[in-house]
Amino acid sequence: MDMISDLPQSIIDIILTKLPIKDAVRTSVLSSKWRYQWTTMTELVFDEKCLSLCDDKKVAEKEFVDFIMRFLMLHNAPIQKFKLSTSYLKKSTDIDQWLRVISRTDIKEVVLDVYGKEWEWDNPRLSIPRSIFTFRKLTRLTLSAFTVKPPFGFQGYPCLKYLELDGVTIGLEVIEKFISGCPLLEKFKFINIMDKLALTIRAPNLKHLTVAGNFKDLYLEHTPLVAAISIDFCPVVKC
Repeated sequence: MDMISDLPQSIIDIILTKLPIKDAVRTSVLSSKWRYQWTTMTELVFDEKCLSLCDDKKVAEKEFVDFIMRFLMLHNAPIQKFKLSTSYLKKSTDIDQWLRVISRTDIKEVVLDVYGKEWEWDNPRLSIPRSIFTFRKLTRLTLSAFTVKPPFGFQGYPCLKYLELDGVTIGLEVIEKFISGCPLLEKFKFINIMDKLALTIRAPNLKHLTVAGNFKDLYLEHTPLVAAISIDFCPVVKC
């Protein structure tokens, strides 16, 4: 008796999300019942476990990019979470293509991390694709090591509750407008920031705040629900 194949689809999906995504695809050879199970995964994590063992980084990058695009084109179900974590990407156009593909679903969580083991502060950051700013149903967003510049007219994320910006390059006016455009924001993590900012945070539903970096000042305005604050290398906090 094939007890695993007879499990509810929701349980099978959980099993697949616990595997590296390449191994999840390989389950298609188990039986006819499993041939297309991976195409309905709701949580997609693309990291360097997807890479083949190759000394040529350019070849590995191409295989990585091709694998993600093939996967997304064959995927056939709503996506709740999309996570990308790699140091192999050298241009943001590939990420933009992937985001445009997954934008057809009301995705709830996006994590984009292009940090690498050899990443340094003076390395140029990739520009975040503008398509990310069209995801109106997001509740969680994490961006690491990008230059963040929303397009003109961007009004924020009306459903966003968790925002993490790690090692990003972003202007003071941009980040303040970004935060104020997320009226439901409850948790904000702003770390590894080297620009000396005097940041004002206006977030009426904010409960948890973490900041770390070369801040000049931090002002909290209209944040009545704040319950926990963690600050590192910030000399002045004014409320």
